[in-house]
Amino acid sequence: MSRRPPRRTRPREARSAAPRETSWERVATWYDGWVGDRGSAYHRELAIPAVLDLLRPQPGEEILDVGGGQGVLAPYLVDAGVGVTVVDASARLIAAAERRHAGLGTARFLVGDARRLPAVAGLDLGGYDAAVFLLSIQDMDPLADVVGGVDWALGARGRVVLLMTHPAFRQPRHSGWGFDEGRKLTYRRIDGYLGEMAVPMKSLGGGLPTRSFHRPIGAYVNALADAGFAVDAMLEIPDLPPDRRPGKVARGDARANAEIPIFLGLRAIRR
Repeated sequence: MSRRPPRRTRPREARSAAPRETSWERVATWYDGWVGDRGSAYHRELAIPAVLDLLRPQPGEEILDVGGGQGVLAPYLVDAGVGVTVVDASARLIAAAERRHAGLGTARFLVGDARRLPAVAGLDLGGYDAAVFLLSIQDMDPLADVVGGVDWALGARGRVVLLMTHPAFRQPRHSGWGFDEGRKLTYRRIDGYLGEMAVPMKSLGGGLPTRSFHRPIGAYVNALADAGFAVDAMLEIPDLPPDRRPGKVARGDARANAEIPIFLGLRAIRR
């Protein structure tokens, strides 16, 4: 692996590597049970295949999984012959990752704040070939701090892969399905897109809700560009067919679900 010359030092060294408590810490048990060892149906059938398609991991590479939770992506990366370091702010989720994936010899699991990656013990300047955000980037803010930390962690030919719910069509509490009686068509209603917002999600067990940070697609492209990365690939992924969708039957007919994507994947490489 080619390493980038050490032109960057650890910024703000005096700041603690220990993250502030996040709301994901309070829902860690629920989340771990929902995801399991190899992921929910949406992980297995849509999200993880898309990440691997964009990432194209090569044997011997070192991958940084940022906001990796209880390590759902780790076994897939180890199966591809790479080393993986999972970083998450929730100590409970990292403990769950260590329990679930104790036998993965090339995987490490670290508690750390994605906004302060240079301060996380166990991470090295330029030590990784790629960084992955599997359904985690929309839980992080400010975006510039997160991307800056990834810039610090990646080597000279590093790449970044983001997989998120599609910002243009799936804004929490600001989008939904509608039906046009005149045309007999199901459509996607969008109440807002360009404005950035922090949206409280559904509370679980009476605790404080998690937050999703909505941003337009341009915010991700420009934050990556500011750190010296250029987007070179994008995937827009439709929902599962109704007969393969878990849980409640989703609103929206098969045509609309096949045409209006649920996930957006981006890959960016160093310019």
